[in-house]
Amino acid sequence: MPEKRTDTGISSTGGGDAQPGDEYNSELPPHTIDNLAAALPAGLAAAPLASPALGSTGPGGDAGRPATHTIEINTGPGIRVPAGDRVTRNDRADRGERLGAAAAGAVQSLSGPAQTGPADAGAQSRRERLRPDGGTVPESAAMLTSERLLAVNRRTQPPPHGGWNAFVYAATLHLVNLGDSAKVRAHKDMDALIRKEFDGGTRFVPILTRKGGVGKTTVTALLGMALADAREDRIIAVDANPDRGTLSERVSKQTRSTVRDVVTKAASIGGFTDFSTLVSRDATRLDILASDTDPLLSEAFDEDDYNVVADLAARYYSIMLTDCGTGIVHSVMRATLQRADSIVVVSGGSVDEARLASETLTWLDANGYGDLVRNSIVALNTATQGTNLVKLEEIESHFRSRVREIVRIPYDPQLAAGSVISWENLKPITRLAARTLAALVVEGLPAHRGA
Repeated sequence: MPEKRTDTGISSTGGGDAQPGDEYNSELPPHTIDNLAAALPAGLAAAPLASPALGSTGPGGDAGRPATHTIEINTGPGIRVPAGDRVTRNDRADRGERLGAAAAGAVQSLSGPAQTGPADAGAQSRRERLRPDGGTVPESAAMLTSERLLAVNRRTQPPPHGGWNAFVYAATLHLVNLGDSAKVRAHKDMDALIRKEFDGGTRFVPILTRKGGVGKTTVTALLGMALADAREDRIIAVDANPDRGTLSERVSKQTRSTVRDVVTKAASIGGFTDFSTLVSRDATRLDILASDTDPLLSEAFDEDDYNVVADLAARYYSIMLTDCGTGIVHSVMRATLQRADSIVVVSGGSVDEARLASETLTWLDANGYGDLVRNSIVALNTATQGTNLVKLEEIESHFRSRVREIVRIPYDPQLAAGSVISWENLKPITRLAARTLAALVVEGLPAHRGA
């Protein structure tokens, strides 16, 4: 039986002269031969392929007798790629598998409807290659950033910040741009860490310890101010101390409302405007919700009340800090820990303050909060009495074996006064410590809820 070989891959000939439509050509790279063979019906390569619809004559020339067709696989040159369309090894494999499947379908139904050919498969492969990392998820509009799209040159590079660099830029009439100084770059890098984006709801961070007077409320205010100053979303600090907390005294009061008012008016709060009338806001845009001031009502703030406040805050804020009381077994503490994504444990610099902070971690670990302990941060307040008499390095060494990070909070006259805190008037080293604490806290928060 005569065979007709073609350079393009597969030929099908009947007895006698080939007729139009009896020939099937497909460009296949060598590595798709196995894929094609696997896709063919069993015994097709060796057995005759009957195709009465072709209307050809058999070897004996009898009209109406099914023709015998031979399939030949030619391991010639690989697939031809259009100019400018670069194909990687994985792309070739993907395209080859699709082409092999298309070719097998065409062989099984030579006279049937048109099948998906190499052109469609190639277009799909190109679409996949245009997506990030070869994945199937399209990019969001947020990925079209200035840093990605703009080429850095004299016209697009922003003016430098930092004394000498800014002076050179001005003195050379904007011809020489040395970029930001090292100090400014470090500040911006920390801003980027603090501005980590979240989705899936509010992140809850309680600040706690078993001993009063170690600066827990001060650390809460500093952490909240550092977060609010760097981030663009809303941050709230809630005073959940059932024993008359003083968090609201760290900012200029703009309202006399407390957590009790939030619980009472919860049903009538229809939006952020309603909620914002119940909080005080400082210059960094930190919102603070005060605790009850009436000693006859202070113990009335319980677990259910806290959950009401937390549910409302979760509607409008990305991060909620909770200034906890010293009663670690109080019902409010249970509700706080159940929602916590990370915790900050405050320790003083004296022997008993460090020991009580460590016992706080022990209690948490023994009561099913081991994951929070391992992800926690210890804020070591070095402004407490007795700090100059102890080895702070030894305290840090102890906590380093139990928690994720330790941050020292330095002495600052403004903090020692126990009154309203002005973020801009704090010592630079104090602001740096607060920003470092904020960056570490954000680092330990899940970017996606459930992660």
